[in-house]
Amino acid sequence: MAHPPLAPPCTPPTSTHSVSTVQKRTLTVLLVSQVLSGAGLAAGVTVAGLLAGQMLHNTALSGLPIALLTAGSALAAVVIGRLSQHLGRRPGLAAGYLTGALGGAGVVVAAALGSPALLLVSLFLYGSGTTSNLQARYAGADLAAPHQRARATSTVIVATTAGAIAGPLLVTPTGHLASALGLPELTGLFLLSTVAFTLAALTLLLWLRPDPLLLARTLPAPPAEDAPAAAPSRPVPGMLVGVTVLVLSQLVMVAVMTMTPIHMHAHGFGTAASGLVIALHTGSMYLPSPLAGRLVDRFGATAMSVVTACTLLAAGVVAALAPGHSLTLITLALVLLGVGWSFGLVTGTAIVTNSTPLATRAKVQGLVDVAIAIAGAVGGLASGIVVAFTSYPILAVLCGVLASVAAPAAIVAARKGSSRAWPT
Repeated sequence: MAHPPLAPPCTPPTSTHSVSTVQKRTLTVLLVSQVLSGAGLAAGVTVAGLLAGQMLHNTALSGLPIALLTAGSALAAVVIGRLSQHLGRRPGLAAGYLTGALGGAGVVVAAALGSPALLLVSLFLYGSGTTSNLQARYAGADLAAPHQRARATSTVIVATTAGAIAGPLLVTPTGHLASALGLPELTGLFLLSTVAFTLAALTLLLWLRPDPLLLARTLPAPPAEDAPAAAPSRPVPGMLVGVTVLVLSQLVMVAVMTMTPIHMHAHGFGTAASGLVIALHTGSMYLPSPLAGRLVDRFGATAMSVVTACTLLAAGVVAALAPGHSLTLITLALVLLGVGWSFGLVTGTAIVTNSTPLATRAKVQGLVDVAIAIAGAVGGLASGIVVAFTSYPILAVLCGVLASVAAPAAIVAARKGSSRAWPT
């Protein structure tokens, strides 16, 4: 089957200084779009489970919204990856944000009509916005030198912080706005998400020029990237460990995060308290990114894979041991969970990017993000079932133990020499 034609190539800059200038502009535009889309992420994280609980009346299904959201992001990862491969980052990321905005609007309508079916379909579409937010990190690394990719990636990731923190904290005022409009209170954040994703898409469509991926293809490839693309059935050395770190970080983070607001509500906390905890959690997911980028570039992926595993294990243990009435310890657990996810995202992304030839990079990155999204879907769905049949502490312990798998995997791979394709 014939592939769609590639977008017309960009005119290459005439000097390294010009490339640096374009990279700075690219990062600036991405920073703006990430701040906006970060606010759009808040609804799915903070109130999707609570809204579904009200409409579905079943605790065991509390993880279903996150599962559907992440399943939608899995499909979106494939589509956005292929669009980016053939047309560039700009149309791919913008299409994801616009689809996410459509999903956010659909959630509002579903809640107003009391339609669980429309709610679930809309959450599936909403996942596209989260995918674009996540895949924007790749656009930040397209024009970066290999030894600076982790830092470039982390710069884009950290820009999500402002919106990600502000979103959950706006659960009460946006709820009041929704009530004033005659809508269910929990739809307020989805109103915010619809606007935020739309503005993020417009930012990229108007200002992400030249397209970083298309421009990168016109530049001389570094020696490490001159090798021919590996066969699809043979992973590039280091790729498997990178995917393992990304998948485990996402699964553990989503599982524990999804059930924490429900766990808190069961112990008498209101939406303001759970919104504060999620705000601090999401802040800890993005704020440490620059530190993670520097550590990966300085000490390598093996060491940071171990640090990631240990941090997520600590988060699981603290969450399991925290009394249900202790806001301080629950918050500490969620902050550790966010930091561990941040370390895992930057580390795994650096491994995957440096292990993939430029000619197939966007497509492979999209497939990797499919694995991340599926992991999130599994974590979200399984978390409700585990808590319904056991308890929140059991879920937290299981997740912490599962996360620790990344440490021995990284060490074994390094000893076998596959770490040579990793950042040093």
